[in-house]
Amino acid sequence: MTENLALNPLQIGIFLVLTLAVGALTWWRVSAMKKTTGADDECEYFLAGRSLGWILVAGSITLTNLSTDQLVGMNGNQMLLLAWWELAAVAGLVILAFVFLPIYYKNNCRTTTELLGQRYNDKNIRALIAFLFLAGNVIVFLPVMLYTGSLFLKSMFGVDWPILAFAIPLALIGSAYAIFGGLRAVAVSDAISGVGVLGVAVLVVVLALKAIDFDLSDIPAERLTLIGDNDSPIPWHTLLTGMIFIQIFYWSTNQTITQRAMAAKSLKEAQKGVIAAAGIRLLIVPAIVVIPGIVAFKLFGDVGDAAYGQIVAAVLPPWLSGAFAAMIAAAVLTSFNSVLNSSTTLYVLDIHETYFDSTPNVGRMNMIITLVFVGSSIALVPIYQSAESIINLVQQLFGLLSMPILSAFIVGLVFRNVGAGAAMTGVLSGTALYAIFTFAWTPLHYIHLMLITLVCSISIALIFNRVVLGNREEFVGLPR
Repeated sequence: MTENLALNPLQIGIFLVLTLAVGALTWWRVSAMKKTTGADDECEYFLAGRSLGWILVAGSITLTNLSTDQLVGMNGNQMLLLAWWELAAVAGLVILAFVFLPIYYKNNCRTTTELLGQRYNDKNIRALIAFLFLAGNVIVFLPVMLYTGSLFLKSMFGVDWPILAFAIPLALIGSAYAIFGGLRAVAVSDAISGVGVLGVAVLVVVLALKAIDFDLSDIPAERLTLIGDNDSPIPWHTLLTGMIFIQIFYWSTNQTITQRAMAAKSLKEAQKGVIAAAGIRLLIVPAIVVIPGIVAFKLFGDVGDAAYGQIVAAVLPPWLSGAFAAMIAAAVLTSFNSVLNSSTTLYVLDIHETYFDSTPNVGRMNMIITLVFVGSSIALVPIYQSAESIINLVQQLFGLLSMPILSAFIVGLVFRNVGAGAAMTGVLSGTALYAIFTFAWTPLHYIHLMLITLVCSISIALIFNRVVLGNREEFVGLPR
């Protein structure tokens, strides 16, 4: 079962037909939905005319996150322990639904950073945080999605083609969704693809276990435990420190995720969609992101990030693996499009309209910025090929931004009379501190260091506010 498979015409044919079908169905559905809304270009491109129902919200949130960086990256660790990322995500989604969404809707926010501009009454902190989000998207998330999607397709089809031979077509096709359809096209294609991705992914779990007669013996105990030791990717004690704050940042302040909920018809509809996404994450996602990798360890050994593609190729018949490849390609495209769309939203609303042109041609600007981001992400794909574990690398790199950014939200929401300059000082100091932890001195596990970075960023902001700006902050708690 470990031999390199020949390129199968049936597999390729089904892959192409279903990929085109998803695109055609998405385009048809989006065209029909646009006729029923009178939203302006800006609202249409970036918030789907604020017309998404809870099913589309749930599907888009699920597929935006669940792409090959999750399926390939987590299964690439080939251990049960990585399920904690998904289990902890449930808490992050609940916090988004009942803590952050009411605040965003009350303040009529289009971006998460717009809330910061309102709380600090300052356009510069809004632009700074938007720039940091953009840096993370362009440098980390976009190229990683292209790399992991390309690696999966290469492993599953069993061809020895360069990674860029897959990455470039994915990027170009994906950009077409973002340019011509905006958030609505992304959300609709997410929902369509989600049914196929989740359904076949569950089937892969069942068939993988059947391939080993449901016998997990001979697999080392450390790969089957949920209690990680100090040398594991997730030591058990990190669950008590930085893990929850990573989830709060990702699910509650990250524009790529929250934008889907902000585009709902109402707060109630948004909350229903987020809770539905939390249910999917609890009941389905943990199994599909770890069990195939564990089975691959028994069948193929320690093959790292190639594990998922190999196990899919081994347990699915060609016609079904071609169908799954099409669904995975759609998931890659929609996740890629989601980050592209949110990145363009941040640039246009938080930077371009604020500093350059308050009434830009949204369609033209969307196209230009999207193409710039796509070109940059393609150029960065080869860098990630040398990563030992793509999912752990992503978490570590994004730590440079996540906790410092979260500190600005916490300070702005729970304190009053804190200047924007103080919060920005805390953000930049936190980024510098985590860079030291990552590249020069790593005294603890990086998840612990994320909590330390968050506490230091908040503390520096409050000290700067008092000592330099001469303000006395007032604790008010979360706004109601």
